[in-house]
Amino acid sequence: MLQRLKARCHVDQIAISPGAASVITNPPGDLLVGPAAEILRTYWVKAGKLLVVGAISAVTRLIAPLIKGKDQDPAVVVLDANALMIVPLLGGHKAGGEDLVIQLAEDLGGRPILTGDSRSQGRILLDCFGDAWGWRRQGDCTSWKNLMLNQAKGCKLEISQSSGSRLWQTTEGAKKLFNVCANEHSDQSIYLSIGPHASKNCCWHPPTIWIGVGCERNTSISILERALEISLDAAGLNQEAIAGFASIDLKDDEPALLAFVEEKQWPIRFFGAESLNQVSVPTPSEKVLAETGTASVAESSALLAAGEGSVLYQAKKIFYPKANENGAITIAIAEALKPFAPSRGELHLVGSGPGDLALLTNDARFALSRSAVWIGYGLYLDLIEPLRRNDQVRIEGELTKEKDRCIKALELATEGVRVSLISSGDSGIYGMAGLALQLWLDKPEDERPELQIHPGISAMQMAASKVGAPLMHDFCAISLSDCLTPWGKIEERLLAAACGDFVIGLYNPKSKVRTWQLPTAINLLRKHRPAETPVVLARQLGRTSEKVTIYNLDNIPIEEVDMLSLLLIGNSASLLKDGWLLNPRGYSVH
Repeated sequence: MLQRLKARCHVDQIAISPGAASVITNPPGDLLVGPAAEILRTYWVKAGKLLVVGAISAVTRLIAPLIKGKDQDPAVVVLDANALMIVPLLGGHKAGGEDLVIQLAEDLGGRPILTGDSRSQGRILLDCFGDAWGWRRQGDCTSWKNLMLNQAKGCKLEISQSSGSRLWQTTEGAKKLFNVCANEHSDQSIYLSIGPHASKNCCWHPPTIWIGVGCERNTSISILERALEISLDAAGLNQEAIAGFASIDLKDDEPALLAFVEEKQWPIRFFGAESLNQVSVPTPSEKVLAETGTASVAESSALLAAGEGSVLYQAKKIFYPKANENGAITIAIAEALKPFAPSRGELHLVGSGPGDLALLTNDARFALSRSAVWIGYGLYLDLIEPLRRNDQVRIEGELTKEKDRCIKALELATEGVRVSLISSGDSGIYGMAGLALQLWLDKPEDERPELQIHPGISAMQMAASKVGAPLMHDFCAISLSDCLTPWGKIEERLLAAACGDFVIGLYNPKSKVRTWQLPTAINLLRKHRPAETPVVLARQLGRTSEKVTIYNLDNIPIEEVDMLSLLLIGNSASLLKDGWLLNPRGYSVH
């Protein structure tokens, strides 16, 4: 179990007690061995996550002396040795314990044991839901405690949102909770705000603020730190709302600037003077123009980094050195229309299988449980709808609008959102993975969210399993759709597969407008294979109206074939006996 947790990247370090280590024959080299209390004390860090395999009572006693408070404790999750029961013992909300339990249960096939009010009542977890959207949380403990108490009482809460995606407001969980207010600072009845403004109250901060910087060579980092703090305070903004920094490319080797953004883990963009000159700013400078080739560095770079539709939130301010400091800093602040946090975003390409939830892999379930947004064709989303929680957004796309769905998913993930882009079958077999990956690779490396591909059971595998073992030897898959591939190329592949005596899976065989391709393909195959060659026609695989029938090349009912169908064409070795189809592997069975 411990090795599996590490292989699935749920843990970074495995640690066990000396007694447990004594029964391991060949322990891994990186295994940490020590008393349980000492290990827990060593790894007891704020916002951390501790997974413990053992008895809840024993773990409770071990962690009791370490508990400090909600804002300081890690998440502690307890599993039995077979991961059948998974419990969030501590840090269920802010530290992410409950989310982790749900994801582990989906991935490991266990059962999440959740007793918190929000989960049990199908509500959004107000104090942690923003993590999945790429936002950062702020506010004092008392405000958050009062907010959660009001939620538990079933009070209608008020919210104001000035930035970040509002898609979450469409969820059933959100509809139960909020009266949405238009004005960020309407009155003191606001319980939760989402935006860049600093407040002691409950806040989620989408990363929409870009800091434009101009500076003298070798300016002290202390000036930059002071300038940023003063500028944000003056503008009433919180540092957690910062998306990144920007400056002129002449400063792409400025030591203090690079060291500061690296420490804070903020991205930084550099622009040439020609690009900066194209931006209209309120305070251009002839002196800056003479020195850099552009009349504005801080304001122009902030606006360029923030992108189309951005506004200059604060015009440039100049900060001069104090004693023992060098140089000077100019800072301007712009606000973008959309957040930017690809380092927090995740794009999961999920193969949902043929349709039956029993055939959905644990890996796919894990990705779906982790994502705030599901994007896919409506029919495919319907099939997995029973798994969607009240806090997850569903975005439907049209059947032929694959690129639109990919672009939307990638845009959201770049904002910092965890997104699942869903295909039926396997995402990498005539699914969305290829297009999504292509669009992802077209982005600059520092603008790419994390991307993971989660395989699913393909229609070809499912059809084969229904009739026997027709794929036991060499086989291939060919799509008859000429929407993206010229028919001439498809015909070449059909001929090669026929001559090579491959078992052939025909995907996308026929649609309402593509009616001639299938008869043409069958006629080509008849020239190379006998009329009695078995053909499997599978429709609506994994669904309530599933129908799988075996025909031959001479009697395929073409009128029954549609886009929800798959055909498996046998080869010279295919054997049909007692209703079962077999392509012998070559073993001696006598």
